[in-house]
Amino acid sequence: MKHHLILRVVSKLLIPFLLIFAFYVQMHGDFGPGGGFQAGAIAAAAIVLHALIFGGKATQKAVPPIVVETGVPVGVLIFAGVGVVNLFMGGNFLEYGVLHEGHPVEGQHLGIILVEAGVFITVFCTLLTIFYTFSGRGR
Repeated sequence: MKHHLILRVVSKLLIPFLLIFAFYVQMHGDFGPGGGFQAGAIAAAAIVLHALIFGGKATQKAVPPIVVETGVPVGVLIFAGVGVVNLFMGGNFLEYGVLHEGHPVEGQHLGIILVEAGVFITVFCTLLTIFYTFSGRGR
């Protein structure tokens, strides 16, 4: 793809906006449609676009496979950890209101942000792991 100058320039302009949009979807998930799953898929799509235009080696330098493979269980642990913390604080699993004593609404916001972050990390890393696995086949 080195000879496709237009694709390289447009993707260099597009990828940062895709990542910013993923961040927006992540943060907006607390108030409306969207959240960790959608944001993780959008961010992974930006990285896949980078790999398609600039090559797999350049992308794996930017986002190493070991980081991606480690991110999958880390995201699940964040998600489950929030639920376990709720249990230890006297609430039900994923009952966020107990996270902030005296202010259940603030606990709800904190819990949702943490759970959605865990979902984002899991989805992003899972999709990139699948992409890295399939893109490396046949070599």
